[in-house]
Amino acid sequence: MELNESFWNQIKNQIKARNTENKSLETWLNPVSFVEITGNSDLPRLVLGVPNDLSQYFVVENLLEKIYCEISEVFRQPFEVDVIVKRATTDVSTASMPVYSENQFEPSRVTQNLSQMNTQANSLSTQVRPQEVFNRDALNQDYTFNTFVVGRNTEFAHAASFNVARNPGMDGYNPLFICGPVGMGKTHLLHAVGNHIKGNIPHLRIQYISAERFLNEFLSSLRREETEKFRNKYRDGSDVLLVDDVQMIGKGQATQDEFFHVINSFLERKKQVVLASDRMPKDIINLEDRNRSRLEWGLIADISMPDFETRIAILRYKAERFGVRLNEEVIDYIARISKRSIREIEGNIKKIKMFSELSGVQIDIKLAKQVLAHHETQTTISIEDIQKLVADHFKVRISDLKSTARAKQIVVPRQITMYLIKRHLDKSLVDIGRAFGGKDHTTVMNALERVDHLQNIDLDIKNDIEELTNRIHNITGL
Repeated sequence: MELNESFWNQIKNQIKARNTENKSLETWLNPVSFVEITGNSDLPRLVLGVPNDLSQYFVVENLLEKIYCEISEVFRQPFEVDVIVKRATTDVSTASMPVYSENQFEPSRVTQNLSQMNTQANSLSTQVRPQEVFNRDALNQDYTFNTFVVGRNTEFAHAASFNVARNPGMDGYNPLFICGPVGMGKTHLLHAVGNHIKGNIPHLRIQYISAERFLNEFLSSLRREETEKFRNKYRDGSDVLLVDDVQMIGKGQATQDEFFHVINSFLERKKQVVLASDRMPKDIINLEDRNRSRLEWGLIADISMPDFETRIAILRYKAERFGVRLNEEVIDYIARISKRSIREIEGNIKKIKMFSELSGVQIDIKLAKQVLAHHETQTTISIEDIQKLVADHFKVRISDLKSTARAKQIVVPRQITMYLIKRHLDKSLVDIGRAFGGKDHTTVMNALERVDHLQNIDLDIKNDIEELTNRIHNITGL
């Protein structure tokens, strides 16, 4: 099997065939084109081209793992994939831009206009811009500690990562397990650790990989009967191991065992391991207890949702980096509606930038609201969201909150969750009880009364509720 344009078209068709109901995926995948094959025979690199920055951002963040998995199924040797933006040789002048009438900026037309602009950008794609290459398993030079915006939600994770980068292998910090929701900066910190070590302790060999890529490589080595070569690559060929998306490691028993043999070999030789996951070790599905214990052995650094002030700081930094001039009103608006992740903030800035450049319209609050109109409907919070917030805060499982367990460490968080749902959502006592395993309305009523009482006599409980309330406000923007 040879990597070429025909091969890429085959992969593209297979991805679409597996996702026939996902029309959005097909829209973003269609413009991805074959550019060239670089690298060498031992590690070929498939270079793919996309028409613009927005397409590159979406493909890298949402489709690259699917592309890797699909290629791994048919291409039985190590490979890399790069996604680059292809540009016209000269900048497009605003005189050649389409002119839109005012009614075309109505929310209902925004999606259509963006689609037209993507088509235009695609027709202008003739030149590769090398500096915009994304190498899936190489360190991203832009992800450093200097470019990481530290907020209250990331102070501890940032400090722990920096200490590890200065003193890899130090006791108490190995492994370092960074945990937090999707798009909150975990990958940035992983790369920052690697880049800092690379710049200050250059003799150390650094290996960065996603857990899913680790899984695919291991399965490929089994098929080719090259497991010893695979083990040597990780156990003997690296001094620092950085693994992203560790929650995926529970997918296969054999892979899970091999992964933890690798982790053990690093820890026994006092070589640094840094792991990132969107869930705590205790919540990783199908993870064996002995392996869970290994992940919890070192230091766990939790990243929570960013508050409004942190989102403002991130927004200002990202806007400056992307070369976008935003006034305070626009910054405040984007920060208010971009509540879920840093990736959402980046994506919203890029959408506004792209729409402004391709339409020749200056960025103001009117344009921002028109381009991001669909976010206006995303200011609510669900029962499940509040259950997750409370479970994460008290370090319990959501399933525990819904269970009949009567231990205090479960009952109090359960009652607080019911209290917050009643306070912030328009839900009846029956609805709330149903969300907790079918409890009756009198149980819910007793929980509400109990929390009211606890707030008056227990300062810790009062502080917990205030903190959770602030997090809810940060999500809803209310």
